[in-house]
Amino acid sequence: MQREYIFPGQLIQYEAELKHQFLSHVEFVPEGERIKQCIQCGTCTGSCPVSYAMDITPREIIALFRAGEIKKILNSEAIWLCVSCYSCQTRCPQQIRLTDIFYVLKQIAIRNKIFSKTIKVHKLRETFLKMLNDYGRLNEALLMIKFILKTNPLKGLVFLPLATKLMVKGRLSFKSEAIKNKKALKLIIKKSEEISLPVKKFQPAYKEDAVGYKAIS
Repeated sequence: MQREYIFPGQLIQYEAELKHQFLSHVEFVPEGERIKQCIQCGTCTGSCPVSYAMDITPREIIALFRAGEIKKILNSEAIWLCVSCYSCQTRCPQQIRLTDIFYVLKQIAIRNKIFSKTIKVHKLRETFLKMLNDYGRLNEALLMIKFILKTNPLKGLVFLPLATKLMVKGRLSFKSEAIKNKKALKLIIKKSEEISLPVKKFQPAYKEDAVGYKAIS
């Protein structure tokens, strides 16, 4: 097998493709180009209420993006642990839309089927969407049961005492009846997928020859 030689600053083809996908999505995020103005001050990490649980902090995510380590970002737990509180985005001195960029990273991870090996939030997403399609509504108990069976069935034993107490109190039900007109809901979903909304690329709010821009473009 021929070895692929990488020069300093050069990305391997797969990483380059992921970076291209990422940047093409960011173009449609209002002021998404501000990601290139990050000064690595760490305000985002200091403001994030769940950064202590992340394997890669928000500040490090921007640094890894600059280094071309897109796959490492997509493999991380961090993008799935984000609680969308927008604290990082609100307090960023450069007004970087970090929370919105996290959503872009999730979309790319789903599209390329690149997920963290330790956290299975994408499985919860799949179960959530399937239940909506099947019933038109959610049953939290069934949702968690299906999710646990897909990921770690033995972990479900931990919740048995709590589930038993809730059932005795009449606060837990496993019945999941479909809505009356499920066919109409499916037609609405199908129609929404066919609609093509106008998309506008947002122009950078600064000159492209600004200091540091070309080094990370």
